[in-house]
Amino acid sequence: MTLRLPVLVAALWWGSLTTIGFLVVPLLFAHLPSPALAGGMAARLFAAQTWVSVACCMVLLMISRPKGSVTPYPWARAAIIFIVGGLLLALVSQFGVAPRIVARQDLRLWHTLGTVLYLVQWCCALVVLWRTLPRPEAPAAPTGGTAP
Repeated sequence: MTLRLPVLVAALWWGSLTTIGFLVVPLLFAHLPSPALAGGMAARLFAAQTWVSVACCMVLLMISRPKGSVTPYPWARAAIIFIVGGLLLALVSQFGVAPRIVARQDLRLWHTLGTVLYLVQWCCALVVLWRTLPRPEAPAAPTGGTAP
């Protein structure tokens, strides 16, 4: 379970970002009667996604090292910066960018910035997922002896 939990949490994080950002929100804008209605619903979905991201990042940070040890697991050594980065990006998007989009303050700038932050967070989650996957074992090296 110790090896699988980080993979499951990272997959949930990356998968939820992918589903909301690249499937659900575009469908809202394509099928709801007005952009204002779609935008309001998208804002709620992105807020919920922020809390999924925060929860996944916190779990990944909590399980990044064995209990009572200072040294992180090998997967965490390479992923920790992306976990923290993704967590910060989610929080900045929610509390720094989203209120300005909702207030319709310089909409093009803030929407573009929000999109860029979301894409970078998506990349962070992908890197974390990749780093948590178990590495395939290298084939055994020949012993150098002759076969009978």
